[in-house]
Amino acid sequence: MTIYHRHEAVIVGAGGAGLMAAINAVTAGADVAVISKLYPTRSHTGSAQGGIGAALANVEEDRWEWHAFDTVKGSDYLADQDAVDVLCKEAIDAVYDLEHMGLPFSRLPDGRIAQRRFGGHTRNLGEAPVHRACYSADRTGHMILQTLYKQCLARDVHFFNEYYMLDLIFTDEGACVGVVALDLADGELHVFHAKTVLLATGGWGRIYEVTSNSYTLTGDGAAIAARCGIPLEDMEFYQFHPTGLHPLGILISEAARGEGGFLVNGLGEPFMANYAPTVKDLAARDVVSRAILAEVLAGRGVDGQTFVHLDLRHLSGDVLAKKLPDITELALHYLGIDAKTHMIPVSPTAHYAMGGIPTDIEARVVRDERNTLVPGLYAAGECACVSVHGANRLGTNSLVDLIVFGRRGGRHMAQTAKNTGYLALPPHPEARARALVARWLVQGTGEAVPTLRSALQKAMTLGASVLRNADLLAGTQRTLADIRERLGRAVITDLSLRYNHALLEAIELEFLLELAEITAASAEARTESRGAHYRDDHPRRDDDTWLRHTLAWRDAEGVRLGYKPVVLGRYQPMARSY
Repeated sequence: MTIYHRHEAVIVGAGGAGLMAAINAVTAGADVAVISKLYPTRSHTGSAQGGIGAALANVEEDRWEWHAFDTVKGSDYLADQDAVDVLCKEAIDAVYDLEHMGLPFSRLPDGRIAQRRFGGHTRNLGEAPVHRACYSADRTGHMILQTLYKQCLARDVHFFNEYYMLDLIFTDEGACVGVVALDLADGELHVFHAKTVLLATGGWGRIYEVTSNSYTLTGDGAAIAARCGIPLEDMEFYQFHPTGLHPLGILISEAARGEGGFLVNGLGEPFMANYAPTVKDLAARDVVSRAILAEVLAGRGVDGQTFVHLDLRHLSGDVLAKKLPDITELALHYLGIDAKTHMIPVSPTAHYAMGGIPTDIEARVVRDERNTLVPGLYAAGECACVSVHGANRLGTNSLVDLIVFGRRGGRHMAQTAKNTGYLALPPHPEARARALVARWLVQGTGEAVPTLRSALQKAMTLGASVLRNADLLAGTQRTLADIRERLGRAVITDLSLRYNHALLEAIELEFLLELAEITAASAEARTESRGAHYRDDHPRRDDDTWLRHTLAWRDAEGVRLGYKPVVLGRYQPMARSY
């Protein structure tokens, strides 16, 4: 049986971007439904620790133009500067929006929102680090999620929790008219007929072995968009956060370094001055991650291993307790390390996708190099690529991105809903989703899904992570092709319908494989090093050839690549130094 629903605006994903879009769409008069594969306050936005970048100038002089410069420089000049201007201008109002909704920011003695330093954020176009990150201790994302969810409940947004999107629905003319989702509680398929759909499904860190991402971040929205013929943009750029709790990958926010912590190699030496003499431990994330890798490859990891130390021992107990409570608790809970007396082992961890579903500044999805719009379809947050992050996201800008473009997308959805009627659904809109589920609910013999997922993650970690080259990437693609062939024979043993987590993991693996293949193919084609994409066989940035965005389509023949120009502006490409 298929169950039908109708809502003017359907939002898939209940993290910060989805909830911000829902609030703004319903406030503007739209009938809004939010579909989430888990309970909203468990969404991954809740794990963001350090802060939201906005040039409030509460601690020292700051300007949004300086924030824009840092964002463009951090992106290694691949960000679109028109979108960056929107991001950094509107960040200020977006933070005040959150304050007015009741978000409990940390405060200065005079009552204004507190701000701290953060990696890559400078004043006066790179002169010195600046206090720009607005924060709530080291639980900023958690507070955003709680605040936005309460606001949605107060506005009577319809929630469909523990529903898993399996497909998008399009008319023959290419307009998006809805979503097909699986109710995890009973296995029934639901069709959501909509005037507008927004994807806010987060990232896909689970393509790697060690990641700061939660287990639910499997790239569902981006993979489904790719299966529906929409290209994915700049997928070769995946950020590795320099300080994951070793060996687990759990995030240790650079808020710790913003408060004065520093990295130490196996010889007990602070080393970031050798790589970023001006801002040292507060350099951009790709710079710090490669510095850690360089220390390890030079034999200066701790005890000859693959990690270094983060030293917080010199910070006062008051700073650790009031500004970094979660970080110190994570180290104590998972490794038994007291940050007041011992250094914390850290190593790079897969953290954030700079690429994703291509959109314009209103969060509308585009389908080609000419930025042709897909009627009715929007995307925001980590699954989208505006592009404001380019080749390397500036710390704090993930929260800025989801608040600014979630707000813009929600408002535009409501405007569109007012001006259009419901387009007819095609016959049997759930057919592809039903076939996807049915393929797994049959008895057979073959490999188990976890075995193949582990093989995929190992292949991506070996060949498409912090360090890349042609041989590694070619080997990764061969392994992925083998996994795709084996996946066709894989089986699950649970054939029930109620809360079948084995079925969920099998479908998630299909989506992860789509994204892994596109990532590896895009990375092999880009014969330069830029931001998070570092190739030791092409160690220099090549603006003459590669100052352009990658677009990747996935079809039966494999991955097809195209390109479109970067939108430049006041900040022309130059050598990047910190």
